[in-house]
Amino acid sequence: MGRLPLLVLLTFILLALDYYCYKAVLSVFKKWTNNTRRLFTTLWWGYTILLTIGVFTSIYLNLFLSLRAVILVAYFLTVTCKMVFLVFLLADDIRRLGILVYRKYIKKETPPVSPAKVPGEPISRSEFLVKTGMLVAAIPLTSLSWGIISGAYDYRIKRVKLVLPNLPKAFDGMTLAQISDVHSGSFYNKKAVNGGIDMLLGEKPDMIFFTGDLVNDKASEMRNYQDIFARLKAPLGVYSTLGNHDYGEYFYGKGPSAAKAQNLADVIATHKNMGWDLLMNENRRIKVDGEEIGVLGVENWGMGRFPKFGRMEEAIKNTDDLPVKLLLSHDPSHWRGEVLEKYPQIDAMFSGHTHGMQFGVRLKDVQWSPVQYIYPEWAGLYQKQQQQLYVNVGYGFLGYPGRVGMLPEITIFELKRA
Repeated sequence: MGRLPLLVLLTFILLALDYYCYKAVLSVFKKWTNNTRRLFTTLWWGYTILLTIGVFTSIYLNLFLSLRAVILVAYFLTVTCKMVFLVFLLADDIRRLGILVYRKYIKKETPPVSPAKVPGEPISRSEFLVKTGMLVAAIPLTSLSWGIISGAYDYRIKRVKLVLPNLPKAFDGMTLAQISDVHSGSFYNKKAVNGGIDMLLGEKPDMIFFTGDLVNDKASEMRNYQDIFARLKAPLGVYSTLGNHDYGEYFYGKGPSAAKAQNLADVIATHKNMGWDLLMNENRRIKVDGEEIGVLGVENWGMGRFPKFGRMEEAIKNTDDLPVKLLLSHDPSHWRGEVLEKYPQIDAMFSGHTHGMQFGVRLKDVQWSPVQYIYPEWAGLYQKQQQQLYVNVGYGFLGYPGRVGMLPEITIFELKRA
């Protein structure tokens, strides 16, 4: 099924569920006047129809990114709240169906089942469930709205001491910054994005890593942000790699095409234009005071459905003499999927990809997110024997244009000898 038929089918399903919610609301506000009911109906369906048209327009027309973001945010919040509401409506209908079946087939009675009040009760069970559902549905609306207003650009610096037993003395105490998952196509606040770069530069890192997903789909998404990220400079260089979104597969499809190839070439050129050293299954030798370490970078390699373009056998070439090897690889599943088993010489790997699902709890000693049920390593520092992995939860956002609990991250590592 193509994208348009699938979207049309999904729209009809959501409109049917919307009608279900609409009728439930009317059923518990029977005292409304005709004018109030007409006004409610006009607002409910007017908003729904305009929002649906807006979604199709934002997908198929080249709207301003800010307008597209507003439309998709409104749609996301609306659908989320109504889905929560539906849980309570279905619970009420199942309850009433159970009563009907019991009376008709077990007690052999046929009184009508209705949401009328039970004698002595101030409110019927049906009315209670519907109104409770409306109240509970407001909770995700409130929290997700706050995540957009407050969380999307609330950059936080995470400080990590990275102990590397074989680290040369010349590198002891140096600082390394990491950002990941910019997703520039989702941004709508250039001033805030620029403020995050100011925070990073204020740390004066010796070296900077970017671990993939510069864009959502197309290289053109960086047009308004290239100058901002080009400000990233460090004495020992800025090194980057590609993520699964950088290949354009979610826009152009998995098969080869001239447009898709040109888009990838444009993404690669953007890294170069910003002064970033993009590592495409290759390595660099970083030299300080006659001592060296290696920085390796692979193209995206992920478990499951994600692309496996990474070629570790290429990236590791001519690095046997280096005492420390730092690997940039976008997807943390690469660590378990290949690095731990086949490449024990990798001392530390730096990843992103998970975003911490942009939702969860992240405190000093406790962290939780639904994404942990998908990725064993999803945020922070992990170690297995002598190999380490750090997963950055991302600088930007995708889909939901905000963050709740999992705030955008700038990681500052202090390199230390054992």
